[in-house]
Amino acid sequence: MAIIEIQEDEWMGLVRIGDGKDAILFSSPFCGTCKVAERMLEVVEASNVPVTIYKMNINYAPKLRNAWKISSIPCLVLLRNGEPVRYEYAMRSVHYLYDIMRV
Repeated sequence: MAIIEIQEDEWMGLVRIGDGKDAILFSSPFCGTCKVAERMLEVVEASNVPVTIYKMNINYAPKLRNAWKISSIPCLVLLRNGEPVRYEYAMRSVHYLYDIMRV
């Protein structure tokens, strides 16, 4: 399964039940570092981490950007039941991303 591209209004409409673990990569199509981060997350996703990984264009997500105070991109937001629990701005390595997502 690939990283799921999602729009802000779609995310806001999702219902979170139970112990849902998700991650959203906020990026822009014009950001080279964001493309590297996405590729790293594709490798992590292929290793079957227990997290659903989404990506969202920061330019079209003003509500979430402001509510979650996202200051730069790429930004990986780890969520539990739809609520942010961790923000990662530095995608250090595939191994690092794998470790923080399997917890």
